[in-house]
Amino acid sequence: MSHGLRLQSMVYSDIHDRLQRAALREPDSAMEKEPLLKAPERPSRVPTKNLFLAAFAVGIGGSFQYGFNVSVINAPTLYIQTFINETWEDRYQNTLDENTLTLIWSIIVSIFTLGGLIGSNIGGALAVKLGRKGALLANNSMALLAMTFMGIAYPTGMFEFLIVGRFLIGVCAGTGIVVQSLYLGEIAPKHLRGSMALGSSIFLTGGLVTGQIIGLRELLGAEMYWPILVCTSSVPAIAQLLILPWFPESPRYLLIDRNEETKCIKALKTFHGPVHYLPELEDIKKEKYVLNGEKAKKAWELFTDRSIRWQLIAIIVITAGQQLSGINAIYFYATIIFTKAGIPEQNIPYVTIGTGACECITALTCGILIEYAGRRILIIGGYMLMAFWCIILTVTLTFQDASPLIPYLSMAAIFAFILSFGLGPGGVTITLITELFTQSARPAAHTIGGSMGWISFFVVGMLFPFIVNGLSQYCFLVFFVECSLIATFIYFIVPETKNRSFLEIKEKFRNLNRKNSLLLPAQNGETLVDTDF
Repeated sequence: MSHGLRLQSMVYSDIHDRLQRAALREPDSAMEKEPLLKAPERPSRVPTKNLFLAAFAVGIGGSFQYGFNVSVINAPTLYIQTFINETWEDRYQNTLDENTLTLIWSIIVSIFTLGGLIGSNIGGALAVKLGRKGALLANNSMALLAMTFMGIAYPTGMFEFLIVGRFLIGVCAGTGIVVQSLYLGEIAPKHLRGSMALGSSIFLTGGLVTGQIIGLRELLGAEMYWPILVCTSSVPAIAQLLILPWFPESPRYLLIDRNEETKCIKALKTFHGPVHYLPELEDIKKEKYVLNGEKAKKAWELFTDRSIRWQLIAIIVITAGQQLSGINAIYFYATIIFTKAGIPEQNIPYVTIGTGACECITALTCGILIEYAGRRILIIGGYMLMAFWCIILTVTLTFQDASPLIPYLSMAAIFAFILSFGLGPGGVTITLITELFTQSARPAAHTIGGSMGWISFFVVGMLFPFIVNGLSQYCFLVFFVECSLIATFIYFIVPETKNRSFLEIKEKFRNLNRKNSLLLPAQNGETLVDTDF
């Protein structure tokens, strides 16, 4: 038993003896001189003020950047294309053909994904080298550099700077999502870990909605303001640089990676208060003891570690499945369906904001439910509901013109699909990536999960137009199959992680990984024995 646990047991034993003597009215001169000690109250189900503010500090410069930069580029599309045309004419004295213009614009939009993929791959390494907090602060330099390039594109007449800026802000977003998830998952007590990890999803959807709102023509969506609009990603970066330094580093990183127990205790007291930090300290010490000085693993090392094989397969499947679930198809068809329902074209951007707000509200709702309902019921139920709504959308889109009411049924199905996504896969996925691994493997796991998410995002962006052209509304049958398969996989493979320590969750995979390992011969021809536990 560790020194801290012994001390805690002695304190509780002393409390018990004093309470018992008081109940039996035994004389106790010491108690007459000092007040009766009170046992620590049960930890609150609500985050402390510092914990809540820390979540905001990391979120505003993390996943918020991703959501914001995905949506904010949509509003100035025509204005930027006009700028590219005019620049080309001034430079080469001829008009840019439509195909080349489309190619340049596609590069400006999609280069963000390439940057995100690179960012997700360097995010884990930065989190190990600089710490979670240090990596987030350093990451903002990318956002400020991106703002500089995009800001000078218009006055210099160099549309190439927009490509560079979008790439850099993609690196910033990819790094931010990985490190933010690590930080939030490590500062939260286990009874609030799911809600805290959902901060990534909440800020992502908040960024999407904010980008849509700022892009309205009444704000910065007018033609004269687009050079300012593309630079607004610097605002969240500056906000994080001002707020985050006031909060400590991740306690788990301080003790397990840096062996700085004093700083760890100070950080725990900041996040959990001077009364409730001891259980978290003991949990961290147990994990440190089991890891026994094991250094943070590289991403490629996770693929060769048979003791975590099924955890790794799980995060690959659920991160890829999140992007391949059909959520992008929903947003593609939303404009068509809203038009069919008779909504004026000039009002469609406002309705689109409603879809983003709907996803944001469900992310908040998921944050409330995840600690009560658990992870499995939300993510499995979310995928099954999405599969159901895929069938409904296939039917309503097929008979779209049969009745004036059908487009409204399609609209309802769209909002229901988004609700199901936000309540399940959209919120729980990032939580599971954090919880399925211990400290040494967690940064690399987030790197792999983030990379799979960005790769899947890119694949969907490339293949989706061909799927739509080939299958039309029947493309939702493909997503029906995908959602059903993901739900089935999670049901049989992924355990419930609510209120469990990282070591307890790892133990849940023990038999599955051992069975998998025993089927494989060791390199020397002997039976492979799983000694990781």
